[in-house]
Amino acid sequence: MPSPTLVDDVRDDPALGRFELEVAGETAVLYYQLAPGVITLTHTEVPPALGGQGVASALAKAALAGIRARGLKVKALCPFISAFLGRHPEYNDLVK
Repeated sequence: MPSPTLVDDVRDDPALGRFELEVAGETAVLYYQLAPGVITLTHTEVPPALGGQGVASALAKAALAGIRARGLKVKALCPFISAFLGRHPEYNDLVK
């Protein structure tokens, strides 16, 4: 379970098309492509040093909260995000 602090620390970098989370000097990212009304989540990268600490889940939760707030639908091409959505039905309303 990701720490609430981690979720709060996720930032969106639209210029690079990614959500970012820096932990202990390492940066985990969730890449996306934006189109009218839909955001496609394409790839999640977590540095090995951060593996198993809930970093990818924190990225997913923060990204999905931001996506919901923007009124967008989600298309998940990233295998991690697809699996995350499968485990978290509270996000079903976002799936395109």
